[in-house]
Amino acid sequence: MSELSIARHEVQDVLHGIRHNLAQFVHQLLQVLLVGLTIGMMRTVVPALASAEFGVPKGSFMLLISFVVAFGFVKGTLNFVAGRLSEKIGRKRVLLIGWLSALPIPFMILWAPSWGWIVAATVLLGMNQGFAWSMTQTSKLDITRADQRGLTIGLNEFAGYVGVAIAGIVTGYMATAFGPRLGLLIFGGVVIVSALLLTLFFVQETLPWAKAEGARHAAGQVSGPVPRYPANVPARPSTWEIFALMTWRDRRLAALCQAGLVEKFVDALIWVFYPVFLYQQGLSLPQVGWVIGVYGFVWGGSQLFTGKLSDRIGRHLPNVAGMWVCGAGVAMMLLGSGVAWWSLSAAVSGFGMALLYPNLSAAVADISHPNWRGSAIGIYRFWRDLGYGIGALGLGGVAHFTGHMEGAFWFVALSMLASGALLWWWGEETHPRLNPA
Repeated sequence: MSELSIARHEVQDVLHGIRHNLAQFVHQLLQVLLVGLTIGMMRTVVPALASAEFGVPKGSFMLLISFVVAFGFVKGTLNFVAGRLSEKIGRKRVLLIGWLSALPIPFMILWAPSWGWIVAATVLLGMNQGFAWSMTQTSKLDITRADQRGLTIGLNEFAGYVGVAIAGIVTGYMATAFGPRLGLLIFGGVVIVSALLLTLFFVQETLPWAKAEGARHAAGQVSGPVPRYPANVPARPSTWEIFALMTWRDRRLAALCQAGLVEKFVDALIWVFYPVFLYQQGLSLPQVGWVIGVYGFVWGGSQLFTGKLSDRIGRHLPNVAGMWVCGAGVAMMLLGSGVAWWSLSAAVSGFGMALLYPNLSAAVADISHPNWRGSAIGIYRFWRDLGYGIGALGLGGVAHFTGHMEGAFWFVALSMLASGALLWWWGEETHPRLNPA
């Protein structure tokens, strides 16, 4: 009997809630911290030293952004695949596939003779993130209650993006001490092997919790307000039916997907151009790591309460406000100078991201039936992380045609303003207590 079959047999009357599943919840938080550390090791050293270490000519904006374009398209597509696959083979197996995909990355960086190897390593990073980060979020939503979704996703993203920030800072120092390639090999090897072992021996399959919740919905045994689920959706919709629902059939879900896509323009900018911009302003690698780390720490730390806040006041207002505040922080980067000003600007963007990031996902989860929630989250994350690729192409194109990277900052700031307005117009409150069916 397979592990998934055993888990389904053993978990009959499963209990939902963080307290009832605390040990597994903590294991999943540790997993997403390690996922954040994995992507964070590519955030400071690699872009800043793209020219000196990996042969990217100065001013080659389109070549520089190529690794983020590859990451975005791979991660976005595999988010889509991960959601559907996890409903067939289970969450834990998909998570394991994600970590196995990451094993070659540190060695590829060590031996990379050209930028093409970095792009290839980033493809594997996209596979890792698409499978692993998707599963940490989906698994926690499986085992927690509907009224804990904002808190759950807030804690999930807090752990992940604190990991991103820590890795950006630590790898800056390790690159200085050991050299960039060896420093990233040591850091990445420890993180990825640890994550793989912890997944094998401590992570539990959570698909039975989702199936139990779906069965209770079908039997009419759910207490409390009923969410405003989309109408005319079959109990077991096909992949195409879910994709159409998320992308255009349901205006609320389409609004959330476009906002998720555009907010990744900010992350693409911070990943690619912030390190180059700050390095060219004369900051050292550790200083660059700290400024970008401020963004990650504020983003991650603020989600400890912005997710919980949305469980009380709703998702819609924090989501729209977050789009506009985050965009304002991007524009601020160009309106002053000095480490203090750039850190403040990064903090404003990080706080805006904290308002919107967990709550866009929570809004999708609110109005996605448990029978197809994993797929819905996967498709939302497909559109969201496709924003890395589309955003990187856009900001790279703007920088190329204007001749300077500052144009990319304005492109992203204006995109966030417009997307927030569209979310305000098309979207609505999704919290079942505040806007029940």
